[in-house]
Amino acid sequence: MAVASAAPGSIFCKQLLFSLLVLILFCDACKKISLQVPSHLQAETLVGKVNLKECLQLASLILSSDSDFRILEDGSIYTTRDLILSSEKKSFSIFLSDGQRQEQKEIEVVLVARGKKAPKKRHTKDTVLKRSKRRWAPVPCSLMENSLGPFPQHVQQVQSDAAQNYTIFYSISGPGVDKEPFNLFFIDKDTGDIFCTRSIDREQYDQFPIYAYATTADGYAPEYPLPLVFKVEDDNDNAPYFENKVTVFNVPENCRSGTSVGQVTARDHDEPDTLHTRLKYKILQQIPDHPKHFSVHPDTGVITTTTPFLDREKCDTYTLVMEVRDMGGQPFGLFNTGTITISLEDENDNAPYFTETSYFAEVEENRIDVEILRMVVHDQDLPNTPHSKPVYTILQGNENGHFKISTDPNTNEAVLCVVKPLNYEVNHQIVLQIGVLNEAQFSKAANSQTPTMCTTTVTVKVKDSDEGPECQPPVKVIQSKDGLPAGKELLGYKASDPENRSGEGLRYKKIEDEDNWFEIDEHTGDLRTVKVLDRESKFVKNDQYNVSVVAMDADGRSCTGTLLILLEDNNDHPPQLEKEVTICRNTKDSAVLEPVDPDGPENGPPFQFFLDNSASKLWTIETKDGKTAILRQRQNLDYNYYTVPIQIKDRHGLAAKHMLSVRVCDCKTPSDCRMTSQDVRDVKPSNVILGKWAILAMVLGSALLLCVLFTCFCVTAKRTVKKCFPEDVAQQNLIVSNTEGPGEEVMEANIRLPTQTSNICDTSVSVGAVGGQGVRTQQSFEMVKGGYTLDSGKGGGHQSLESVKGVGQGVTDTGRFTYNEWHSFTQPRLGEESIRGHTLIKN
Repeated sequence: MAVASAAPGSIFCKQLLFSLLVLILFCDACKKISLQVPSHLQAETLVGKVNLKECLQLASLILSSDSDFRILEDGSIYTTRDLILSSEKKSFSIFLSDGQRQEQKEIEVVLVARGKKAPKKRHTKDTVLKRSKRRWAPVPCSLMENSLGPFPQHVQQVQSDAAQNYTIFYSISGPGVDKEPFNLFFIDKDTGDIFCTRSIDREQYDQFPIYAYATTADGYAPEYPLPLVFKVEDDNDNAPYFENKVTVFNVPENCRSGTSVGQVTARDHDEPDTLHTRLKYKILQQIPDHPKHFSVHPDTGVITTTTPFLDREKCDTYTLVMEVRDMGGQPFGLFNTGTITISLEDENDNAPYFTETSYFAEVEENRIDVEILRMVVHDQDLPNTPHSKPVYTILQGNENGHFKISTDPNTNEAVLCVVKPLNYEVNHQIVLQIGVLNEAQFSKAANSQTPTMCTTTVTVKVKDSDEGPECQPPVKVIQSKDGLPAGKELLGYKASDPENRSGEGLRYKKIEDEDNWFEIDEHTGDLRTVKVLDRESKFVKNDQYNVSVVAMDADGRSCTGTLLILLEDNNDHPPQLEKEVTICRNTKDSAVLEPVDPDGPENGPPFQFFLDNSASKLWTIETKDGKTAILRQRQNLDYNYYTVPIQIKDRHGLAAKHMLSVRVCDCKTPSDCRMTSQDVRDVKPSNVILGKWAILAMVLGSALLLCVLFTCFCVTAKRTVKKCFPEDVAQQNLIVSNTEGPGEEVMEANIRLPTQTSNICDTSVSVGAVGGQGVRTQQSFEMVKGGYTLDSGKGGGHQSLESVKGVGQGVTDTGRFTYNEWHSFTQPRLGEESIRGHTLIKN
């Protein structure tokens, strides 16, 4: 990118050098110019001027052989940097080229440092040098604007001191010569007289900075370029004028005298801060012209009010014709006029008023939301603004709220409506007083008093009409005792016919009775209780129970009223207490009891608390504020449930005894208490909950026990019972013994069992009786020795009745066993079988 950007520059330099080389080789020498300059030249300093046209009429290319100098199109030579001329002279060339004619010229320029003598060819006039005052110096000069001539008009003469020794030619350059405006000035090259060719407009050119040059015939410049400034003196040729052709100001009506309305400004193109631009303002005419309301400050142009009587309703706009004049307002000064419009802003200084002093309207009774009258008002203030929009108010006659008045937004009329039914029997006629104001507040005028409200009267005649029953008042309050039994009568709601003020012919019907406490008499409206009235019922709010009733006449017209039954409290409920409290012994050793009495405050607290004698050994109770009590342990009790009998009385002595369950627990808050079964020592049976498997086990155990009892009963009831012992039963045998009481054993009754196992065994049972007083019989049951094995499936570990009976005993008959031996053998095995059955049930 850097190479690409640099390529065009290098090409241009090459082309420039090539052009310069061509000019050097082929150009013709024109003439040699010598300029005297200081030894030190700053950058951008004018060194001198060369007449290029004398060398080449049309030069399309102007180049300098020395980059320290640049040449302008008019021949002016400027330095491009600071230069110090160390040698006596410095020379360079100016190359000119005409592309169309293919001509090239060269002008050699020699710069001679001041104080150095340059060898130049001169036309000597006088070889005697005389010392005189230098005349080559700028002289102040001015020109009159709009001069009438004659032209050319002599302006100034410049002369060089070198003219005493050399033949000097003079020239000038700058605006008015070779710059815009062209050819305004010229100089006599021999005498140095400068002339003006035409009149000048100062507002276009207020001064002309030009340079004068003095050179010899051979181009030597014995003098520096002389700067000259021609100042154009102002002529009062421009009249002042207002910046805006039409200016509009606003000011409130009724404003105070001296209120600033606005400021007008004018301009003058003549020279500032001179008499030509000293302006004065004046009001020439006010429209309308009477009375005079405004004045203007002659120097500043500020317009103010002169009276406090500006009234928009009389005149809303004023026009001022104003003059502005220069020369301090002198008659010979130039002037101009302008138009100022002043608009008055509206203030709410006029009250609205009714067009009539009184109005009349009619309306039928019981009509609602009906328009009965429209009233028109006038307001002189600005329409469709808050200053003119009316606001109506009913001042008197609407104490019951039957009427409403509003504003029609389109016409500003007052619209009177009936919003609540009127009753002809109460009022035949109503007189209303109505007032009107504006949306905006009244402003106090400087020349008058503050407006006040305008009022009028409206007479409203009520027309009679045949109407239905009337329920007045809408809510009727009756009192009743709490606990009033069923079958009692209460005075009901009474409606009336407004025409005759009688309730005859009306029928009553109950339409709302939440708990169905009453029945209503259709003809009289009286109530009869069908339930006991309970003040503590959930349907009673604030001791009040509501019954809604509708009354109808023969034509079906109806009205609705409400009976509010206020129940007087009866002390029929003792204080109630929660069933269980928790004492967290980690934080406190007591519990707060807060009983509640459903009765009213007259039958409630203060409460009295009492402990039974059995509970006072472990507990104490202390009344706190008549509403609560503190139950406290006498000593630290074990973590457990405790039942504390407490009696609570209200203020009238109605008491109730409560069995309070107190849980003493190891916790910080009652919700944290998780008492385990080890902590509970006195658990109520009602608190034990059995699982379904436990209940099933109890039922099956009971059924097994009934089967055993039934089997025993059947065995004892028969004389002879055949028993079957299958082989796979391992010869298990049951022996049943029924003993009525102590006595001697009857040995004649025997049960013989074969010693060998068989599928079917016969057992004979004989029962004998011994007569006599005090003789008791005892049945004996015998079985074959070794007939029962404890675990026949394992083939070992036999346990028979013999092993139970023992070895070494003197038993004569090994095939017989006593009852006691049988009981000792079977009892533990029956318990073992019961355990096995229970295990099977659980599995």
